[in-house]
Amino acid sequence: MMISYVTVGADDIERAERFYSAFLPALGYRLEEYHGDLSYLPPTQPGQKQGSPDFYVKAPFDGSPASSGNGSMTAFEVASQNQVRELHAAALTAGGFDEGEPGFRPSYGPHFYVGYLRDPDGNKVALFCDNPDEPGRDE
Repeated sequence: MMISYVTVGADDIERAERFYSAFLPALGYRLEEYHGDLSYLPPTQPGQKQGSPDFYVKAPFDGSPASSGNGSMTAFEVASQNQVRELHAAALTAGGFDEGEPGFRPSYGPHFYVGYLRDPDGNKVALFCDNPDEPGRDE
């Protein structure tokens, strides 16, 4: 089984759209809007079933303010270390907050290059590359 979708809450959908649209389309996700909520759908290959997981941004169903989970995070894999840097910067410009600038971390593998963000509602996001063809931490 695969994860089918991930949902994060947002109080201001327009602000959330600016943030997520700063990097998800570069990863092949396409945006569809349903009833004022955002659905970012992953890339699909011609003739294949929709990929997973979808990424949804919605106002909380219970009407309470959106809140982020302590310890929860959504990570998106990108193609290169340069793309981590570019998309991290684009997301900051689009209203996100730095939660850890792009780079290597001593507790991860030698090729795991990651940048951390918070969206405007506090949800944590990681953009990472783990490409063994690129320079590693110890090189």
